[in-house]
Amino acid sequence: MARARRGLLVRCVRFVLWAIFAWVALSAALVLALRWIDPPTSAFMLRERATTNARIQHRWVDAREISPYAKVAVIAAEDQRFPDHWGFDLDAINDALADIERGRRVRGASTISQQVAKNLFLWPGQSWLRKGLEAYFTALIEVLWPKPRILEVYLNIAEFGRGIYGVGAASEAFFHKPPARLTAPEAALLAAVLPSPKRMRADAPSPYVRSRQAWIQDQMRALGGPSLLQRLE
Repeated sequence: MARARRGLLVRCVRFVLWAIFAWVALSAALVLALRWIDPPTSAFMLRERATTNARIQHRWVDAREISPYAKVAVIAAEDQRFPDHWGFDLDAINDALADIERGRRVRGASTISQQVAKNLFLWPGQSWLRKGLEAYFTALIEVLWPKPRILEVYLNIAEFGRGIYGVGAASEAFFHKPPARLTAPEAALLAAVLPSPKRMRADAPSPYVRSRQAWIQDQMRALGGPSLLQRLE
């Protein structure tokens, strides 16, 4: 009886190990393939379609067809250490932990890479499971994709308004022009709504959104403007 139990335990352990190996291999292969294949949708877009009646506006735009101002604006707004970190901004995480200890409102510590992992593969929420998967996919993305590809995917799957995903759809919806022609103020306005695109509006910006737009433009200049993008190559 004891031998049979040990045999069953060994088979269970082997099954779990093989399942983990298969999961790692398949997920890594998927992330590697998306280095060259443009994702037609994202987990967040699929969730929006499944849970609401909102019409999804989304159009993929290659990196060369996106204004450099749009690229710099989202870095300035969301992740100023993007050119230098490996997917996780440890300084921002430490600041967020300090805010929790002091009872202050927690500032966002998610990098652009983490947001790509979450928006592309996962779901909203704060569970440990989702956070663990986000960290796993973030590490894969950072290892398997170059920085310009991470930024390109982010700009194509980020939500800029209710049902409006990607800089291509946002540029057409709000400014009636292709994203290649976005100016610095327009790019900063789009980036200003990223923290809460369903509440903040680029087509009817509140005073708060306008103040964020001005701050983002200041940060864009401080970071060096389009010359910042040379650090990603």
